[in-house]
Amino acid sequence: MSTEIEDLRVLKAATRQQAAAHRSRQATLRRSWLIVLQIIMTLVLITFLGPTLWMVSSSLKARTEIFAIPMVWLPENPQWGNYIQALTLLPFAKFAVNTFVIAGLTVVGTVLSCSIVAYSFSRLRWPGRDFFFALLLGTMMLPEVVTLIPMFIEFRTLGWTKPGTVFGVLPLNFLPITVPYWLALSPLYVFLMRQFFKGIPMELEEAALMDGASRLQILFRIILPLSKPVIATVAVFSFLQSYNDFLQPLIYLNGQDNWTLALGLRAMNDVQQTGQWELLFAASTAVLLPVLLIFIFAQRYFVQGIATTGFGGR
Repeated sequence: MSTEIEDLRVLKAATRQQAAAHRSRQATLRRSWLIVLQIIMTLVLITFLGPTLWMVSSSLKARTEIFAIPMVWLPENPQWGNYIQALTLLPFAKFAVNTFVIAGLTVVGTVLSCSIVAYSFSRLRWPGRDFFFALLLGTMMLPEVVTLIPMFIEFRTLGWTKPGTVFGVLPLNFLPITVPYWLALSPLYVFLMRQFFKGIPMELEEAALMDGASRLQILFRIILPLSKPVIATVAVFSFLQSYNDFLQPLIYLNGQDNWTLALGLRAMNDVQQTGQWELLFAASTAVLLPVLLIFIFAQRYFVQGIATTGFGGR
């Protein structure tokens, strides 16, 4: 009897050892895959960030170091003066003011108009609502170039392509670039906001209606304060779209005083026919910096908005 009990103990100990060895092999295999995955992700990161890092590095190099072989990543004597020369070669301060005015008007108009339209599609019931929402989404399939000529004819008829100012403050040429965004021009942003609004409990809205609140009061006092992630997402996207836009300013902005940073960089590329690449890289890095800072500060809301919108809200 004692021999059988001893054999049973030995069998259990062997089984435990085999299970422990199996877990150890599984853990080793997972660590190996993680190391391989990290190596692949690092290579992909270097591939995508390489050109940007080279541009930033070249903005601090002497002219002879930029295209040196072998490649020089860290300049021997950083040329900080490249930035001063680059930003004074053309009136970049004026370009920056124009860019932020246009981008600011675009962001405010996009958030307000898209939130009102999205609220109508998500919370109100009216005849043909689903049809018109599908029609709105269908406009996403239209290439931007298709609408360029009709929109230019329309704005020229309105007189917005002529030199002049609005109330002596805003250049008239800014209207074709900013006004359409106050009319919910972007169906993607309407879609993102609609999906988020649908996740907010209807009981909040019903309680507000019983208290006598109007639809606009519900939108601005209840819905929008609860929708900060998607508002941040739409604001960042619309800002980047306006900040990086080159085609629309090229068509409508007449005169160097009305140029944006995108047009200024393009003009500097023409100026740099003498081969002063270090100044072009310095200007490009300076233009990139505001976008990077905005993304860093808005990253938390931005990621949260993207992550929750696809699941119909919070």
